[in-house]
Amino acid sequence: MNKFEKTIEIRWSDVDQNRHVRHSAYYDYAAFVRIKCIDEAGFGAKELVQNAIGPILFKEECSFIREIRPEDIIRVNMLKGDIRPDGSRWVIHHEMINQDDVKVAHLTVHGAWMDTDKRILTSPPSDLATAFTELPEGDYYKR
Repeated sequence: MNKFEKTIEIRWSDVDQNRHVRHSAYYDYAAFVRIKCIDEAGFGAKELVQNAIGPILFKEECSFIREIRPEDIIRVNMLKGDIRPDGSRWVIHHEMINQDDVKVAHLTVHGAWMDTDKRILTSPPSDLATAFTELPEGDYYKR
């Protein structure tokens, strides 16, 4: 899989009292993109259950660069960080870019795959590992 990106329209429920997107919505946008990537790699909910596997997060961090407002439309991409050769543990970076091509946020997650029957960490099927390892390179946000 090469570049992976989804466009997101801001919902009214994403907006806080300051009339910009609430902080937790950024995390929701990134999670949506990761799940869509997994789904488009051929591992939707049904396949994850059949393989008794699911993604888990250890750490999630967002750098808020510019406001996202209710009228904005953003693109959220998915870039690889450090990934073990077997795909069992991974770092994924998300850049959020507005309609003016301005980067508004950078989110980084550290995660792994869990065997949902045994409740232990595991390696994903090779096709799923490949979906992550073939992403374009990303990096941690630096101001």
